[in-house]
Amino acid sequence: MMRDRVRLALVLPDLLGTYGDRGNVIVLAQRLKWRNIDSETVTVLSSWDAVPESCDLYLVGGGEDVAQVAAVRFLRRGRGLRSAVDRGVPVLGVCGGLQVLGTSFVTGDGARHEGLGLVDADTEPGDGRAIGEVTTQSTLMGIGMLTGFENHLGRTRVGADSRPLGRVVRGIGNGHDSAEGVVRGHVVCTYMHGPVLARNPRLADLLLEWAIGEPLEPLPDPPELRALRAQRTKPPARNRK
Repeated sequence: MMRDRVRLALVLPDLLGTYGDRGNVIVLAQRLKWRNIDSETVTVLSSWDAVPESCDLYLVGGGEDVAQVAAVRFLRRGRGLRSAVDRGVPVLGVCGGLQVLGTSFVTGDGARHEGLGLVDADTEPGDGRAIGEVTTQSTLMGIGMLTGFENHLGRTRVGADSRPLGRVVRGIGNGHDSAEGVVRGHVVCTYMHGPVLARNPRLADLLLEWAIGEPLEPLPDPPELRALRAQRTKPPARNRK
């Protein structure tokens, strides 16, 4: 049965809100509104005691090294997020959020920090930043091609207990094995900004279906998004002699 109100948790935007990933919660709320489904955004700040476990979908954005370390400390204060994940509640982690939700990450000073371990992913700094458009063929059924903008130094290896979100067609992604992002159960992580859900409504709707527990009526893609998708997937023109 469809619930009366979907609770969307925006986790630590005061620490992990550098790249405009707050926009993902706006996208989710709007797509619910278009279907006449009420939503409530719960903004979890670092001044809170802990993350509540009663929300239906959690979003964790990106931030710098210091912010990521502080975020891990905060998220370990309670078991709210972990308890929600254990119940199958979906979580979206973007860039720094991927690293926080992963097994471990190394900061610029060379120190290794344990993540929350919600996905099997280890991150170390690369030789240079990965900056630019990224396109990936998703491993999630029915999602197809995903696009976004990446801006990160980390290089992430996906362990045996998880799988990549997609395989890179264009860009850097995780920097290992042509992988982009990481998925374990209903925890989805990516290096794609944009915000990622604005550019990939099929992924947004999949997260909402996991949150609600039943299929949603499809919505038409706006013409701007259809044009962008066609541009990103069009094969390069051949040189004419």
